[in-house]
Amino acid sequence: MTYLLKRIAGFPRTYRFVLGERIGHLAIDILEYLLEATYTRHKKPALDRANLGLEKLRHLLRSSCELECLSLRQYEHAARQINEIGRMVGGWRKQQGDKT
Repeated sequence: MTYLLKRIAGFPRTYRFVLGERIGHLAIDILEYLLEATYTRHKKPALDRANLGLEKLRHLLRSSCELECLSLRQYEHAARQINEIGRMVGGWRKQQGDKT
């Protein structure tokens, strides 16, 4: 999340307030969903929301790269991190299976 927030600050003004703010809010939402899953009994709904948020974030970041708000290197780094988080969330969702 902090990596993304730092990159958003460097977005061109024309995209910072539309695309940048959406990416920032989405990253914070995902963090909140994961914290919710950590501290609630029924984890699967929060994990499902986090998973959907990650997918949205992937698309927004791809658009940011295409609009040259992010360099290819920055996009690759962010994409790797998001994929890693996605694998962890997927494993956690799978572990929850029939529990909810």
